[in-house]
Amino acid sequence: MAATDLPPVGRQPNAIHNALSVLEEVARAGPGVTAKEISTALGLPPATTYRLVNQLVAEEYLVRLPDLRGFTLGRKVIELAGAVAPPRLPGPAADALAGLRSEVRLAINLVSYRRGRLRMLDSDPDHPPTSDAVLSRHPHASAFGKLLLAEHGDWRSPAGGGRLRRLTARTIADPVALDRELDRVRNEGLARQCEELRAGRGCLAVPVRDASGTLVAGLAVSGPPDRITALETPILRRVRDCAADLSHLLPR
Repeated sequence: MAATDLPPVGRQPNAIHNALSVLEEVARAGPGVTAKEISTALGLPPATTYRLVNQLVAEEYLVRLPDLRGFTLGRKVIELAGAVAPPRLPGPAADALAGLRSEVRLAINLVSYRRGRLRMLDSDPDHPPTSDAVLSRHPHASAFGKLLLAEHGDWRSPAGGGRLRRLTARTIADPVALDRELDRVRNEGLARQCEELRAGRGCLAVPVRDASGTLVAGLAVSGPPDRITALETPILRRVRDCAADLSHLLPR
């Protein structure tokens, strides 16, 4: 947003947070989401939502679809995503993921945790994952985010997300319950989420560590919640084996 469009300084943090939340919701919902749907999903007053959407359109962070029925991400968001795009995977690492996808028949995605940041390294072409922005801002709600919190951080800090926003009815939003969940992640060496990030989707993630034992990436299998909850031991073993292979194949 242009400087002239911002509210007084005392209100800027909340306005910026709301604007980022609008962008996240458009990314999550996909092309065609309406301002009314955004308002309902975020719990924002309609007038606030319409004002933010109009400002984001004016600054090209959002674009109105030709039929005028909804919005999608605009040029500036796409340019920003391109500016921070991770390097391409080496051939052997890409081959390892392709082999896993052909065997497991569920969505397989790989993220990087380099420098403590969660960034998608390789996304399943047939099952696009949730955007990096949403995963990064709500680490308590995803298997990828739980791996990172369990390894590095205190979710109470700004870097850990700070707020336990309830994204679905199953999101863990109780501090004691989240601490208990992160202890389980550490003990089991894997993280799960079942409809905590979005309805109708479950995920299981395992860590990828370098030679020193540092967490450098996360490998996840995702799909319908009932399939993830009842994931067969041979499939989990295959995912862990692939993570072990990737520890030697990812860029240093």
